[in-house]
Amino acid sequence: MAAESEVLFPEALRSIDSATFTGSYQAVGAVTANTGRIVKFTNNSTSLVTVSSDGSTDHEILPAGSFVLLDCSTNAESNYLLIVAQKVQFYVKGSPGTGLVYISYYFAK
Repeated sequence: MAAESEVLFPEALRSIDSATFTGSYQAVGAVTANTGRIVKFTNNSTSLVTVSSDGSTDHEILPAGSFVLLDCSTNAESNYLLIVAQKVQFYVKGSPGTGLVYISYYFAK
């Protein structure tokens, strides 16, 4: 069996300043251009942040100063890959604070 290889590439870092929070969902950066293998949500702000991938449903909570790492490629089998869908817009909401919330997004090709 021939060796398979893929290279991990990052999309541009997405961020939003928590000082702009209104309590309603706000889009963070651009829609994803690729199917993702790794997504990291980093809350480097003083606010509790809620994350959504559709702008209305609460999907994840990030306490101030925390992060969540979704590594879809860990322990992947060659015939089955778990990925994050392409063309996803991520949203966050919270109370105004100080500091930024970041989304790091990685894909393979």
